[in-house]
Amino acid sequence: MGFAQLVIGPAGSGKSTYCSSLYQHCETVRRTMHIVNLDPAAENFDYPVAMDIRELISLDDVMEELGLGPNGGLIYCMDIFRHLEDSLDDWLTVELDNYLDDDYLVFDCPGQIELFTHVPVLRNFVDHLKRKNFNVCAVYLLDSQFMTDVPKYISGCLASLSAMVQLELPHVNILSKMDLVTDKKDVENYLNPEAKILLSELNKHMAPRFANLNKALAELIDDYSMVNFIPLDLRKESSIQYVLSCIDNCIQYGEDADVKIKDFDPDEDD
Repeated sequence: MGFAQLVIGPAGSGKSTYCSSLYQHCETVRRTMHIVNLDPAAENFDYPVAMDIRELISLDDVMEELGLGPNGGLIYCMDIFRHLEDSLDDWLTVELDNYLDDDYLVFDCPGQIELFTHVPVLRNFVDHLKRKNFNVCAVYLLDSQFMTDVPKYISGCLASLSAMVQLELPHVNILSKMDLVTDKKDVENYLNPEAKILLSELNKHMAPRFANLNKALAELIDDYSMVNFIPLDLRKESSIQYVLSCIDNCIQYGEDADVKIKDFDPDEDD
């Protein structure tokens, strides 16, 4: 059985930085992990790329062949994903043959939220991994700076809920870039969002005509009680290890590992 993380989240939420830090942490603790790039627009990597979607389609090729700019090229790449599902499955099948059944893969996904909220491409990709006997966990990253803008934070929570519904996977939400947060006194209010607090903040910053909408959105998040966040400070190895252990628990990593009994020296006679 293989294990996989599907790292998703809005553009700029720190997905690639998370993957890089996770890889470095695993190297430090002598644990094997392979990072897979699923972003056709990616350029530079701070980690060894085990598998690269750019072998199938890349932004540079699209821009050159179709004469598109960066934004138009990204939109085209995102749209073409819908028509490449068979090729994507074939590519993944060939690439996975290079790895053992119990390998641990981390998929660094594009930041276009359509891919994991309502377009079925990643859902079908996940189904393919499951058919290959992988336990998969969705890891959703949200920039901690969203805490300074409550409407933006609400949109991040709703995107997370949408991803849960679309992907139907064990799900871990991470509040990234906590090292950039200077005032941490209100962090707890955003790790486990409560309707009363969210509604109060929304009504402070928005016109009265939005009051009913604000109430409905806050209650939606509160009613499901599915959105909570784990803070991640990449400066602290303990923070990375805690996040990794939560994800490992979701995908049952290590549960079938053999127990190794330490060799002890025999007691010396008195």
